[in-house]
Amino acid sequence: MFRLMIVDDSNIIRKRIERSINTMQFELVAVARDGLEAVNMFKQFSPDVVTMDLTMPNMDGLECIKQLHELNPMANILVVSALSDKATGLLAIKHGARGFICKPFTDEQLMDALNKLIQTPQIKKKR
Repeated sequence: MFRLMIVDDSNIIRKRIERSINTMQFELVAVARDGLEAVNMFKQFSPDVVTMDLTMPNMDGLECIKQLHELNPMANILVVSALSDKATGLLAIKHGARGFICKPFTDEQLMDALNKLIQTPQIKKKR
């Protein structure tokens, strides 16, 4: 099982991701509504994978990605955002994200993106 943290200010999106991963090899360990909450939960729960919105109150996703990457340079962060322009995606990758999908997304797109993250040698499965 891979430990997952969902970071998004939209309850609808958080529930959508949670429903999508029920059929996968993920255990939801934390849910955060903004970047500040996400940094604290990341320290507490050490998730293997993080889904990250970019537009949130208190601390946006780009700043949160930077801070999570500083805490763990091997963090596996998948950006899930309505901001689909190439520059934003590249900036998120530059700050430490390892994948990017656009809202709205299908369950299949989310599963494909998460599977790509967990199949790379960078992530280590916890038992």
